[in-house]
Amino acid sequence: MTAASRFHAKVEIRWSDMDVFQHVNHARMVTLLEEARIPWLFDEGKPTASMGRQGCVLVDLHVKYRGQLRHEDTPLDIAMWVKQLRAVDFTIGYEVRANGADPDSPPAVTATTQLAAFDIETQRLRRLTDTEREYLAQWQA
Repeated sequence: MTAASRFHAKVEIRWSDMDVFQHVNHARMVTLLEEARIPWLFDEGKPTASMGRQGCVLVDLHVKYRGQLRHEDTPLDIAMWVKQLRAVDFTIGYEVRANGADPDSPPAVTATTQLAAFDIETQRLRRLTDTEREYLAQWQA
């Protein structure tokens, strides 16, 4: 996969994201990943924006820590891409690096989240639309 097929988000670390050991807390890292994917998938004008308003659920989450991230590492560079694309869901891959880190250096955090399209009205999973699938496919590894 090329770096060009990844979406990069810069996400600020807040003081409240730190734990007693002065590194980013696990629960806060999950929130930072969420904040990174919002401009990629749910901002107005994106083909997947309606999922943010009409329904998208987190199905699965895995986070691996390979190094510590501290407040001085802000803003984090969070690279994202689609690892798997199916009829109703897709899996996002993440690599998190400190600000200024070499893009080829090992990431401090790797993660995946599986998201599914959801219909709030019927409370059921729904199929991704052709437009959503096309947008997500361009980010697929």
